[in-house]
Amino acid sequence: MPPRRISMRRIKEILRLKFELHLDNRQIARSCNIPHSTVGNYLRRAEAAGLTWPLPPDMSDTDVERLLFPTVPADRKVPVPDLEAIHTAVREGIFD
Repeated sequence: MPPRRISMRRIKEILRLKFELHLDNRQIARSCNIPHSTVGNYLRRAEAAGLTWPLPPDMSDTDVERLLFPTVPADRKVPVPDLEAIHTAVREGIFD
């Protein structure tokens, strides 16, 4: 099960602390009472989405969420690994 997302208020606070106050990820994590890895994850998502601070005044929380968490198209094909080949390789010691 994927981890629960943090609130939009907290996401905006992460962005504000980073870009307005120039705090590092660990300081932001302590301030927001979340893991520093979560801070890094959200900042990477914001960078990939092109989000800056302050957010545009006409940008809604829904818009921010869509940018941070783009949906995967339903018709996207995800390759399935050949589990039989992996099992055979492990059994034959190829990965030792």
